[in-house]
Amino acid sequence: MTTIGVLGGMSWESTALYYRLANELVRERRGGLASADLLVRSVDFAAVRELQLDGRWDEAGALLQREGLALQAAGAGLVVLATNYMHKAAGPLEAALDVPFLHLADVVAAAARRRGVEVVGLLGTGATMTEDFYVDRLRRSGLRVVVPGAEDVSRVDGAVFGELCRGVFSEATREDLRRVAAGLVGTGAQALALCCTELELLLRPQDAAVPLLPSARLHVEAALEAAGAGAPTR
Repeated sequence: MTTIGVLGGMSWESTALYYRLANELVRERRGGLASADLLVRSVDFAAVRELQLDGRWDEAGALLQREGLALQAAGAGLVVLATNYMHKAAGPLEAALDVPFLHLADVVAAAARRRGVEVVGLLGTGATMTEDFYVDRLRRSGLRVVVPGAEDVSRVDGAVFGELCRGVFSEATREDLRRVAAGLVGTGAQALALCCTELELLLRPQDAAVPLLPSARLHVEAALEAAGAGAPTR
């Protein structure tokens, strides 16, 4: 199996999810004591968040490039960036790598197409929902993307950074997100893309009337397939 480089820590809550999913899926597919061949670089999210809030995206891109190249130099045969929002600064990393880079938006789009989805509701950080770097990448795959209104964008963004990234998972916030999800379904969404990796720590399939596209799980599955981790045993 090719070694997978995971560039995470943004937040570590979702990076821990990546680690758990990768190992569970490899054990499920290969049995016995099998586990995933991973290199994990978990950066300090407080420093990254400062770059985000200050709009210092060139510095953020340089950081991702440096850390991704370090994973490659350490033996990673492919690299994943375990955060949707930081794909805004992923261009320098993707361009510098000599090994495959699995872009999260492409993985989500491919999953939607496999399911026959034409209209996808997007949930994530405020920027992921409203800026071109992510929405346009989904649209280029042929999807129509619907996002919440401004008030709900702010509510979801606040839940991500104020609670989920800090390990706070409340029933009240789950109910808020259920309501936002229902609104997207009401505008025609045939599936809901959870394009903040922390969201799938809170939302469950039964919380929406349409299928969920959990970006972290989909990303891990795509990485394992690319790494030759084997087909599911069931």
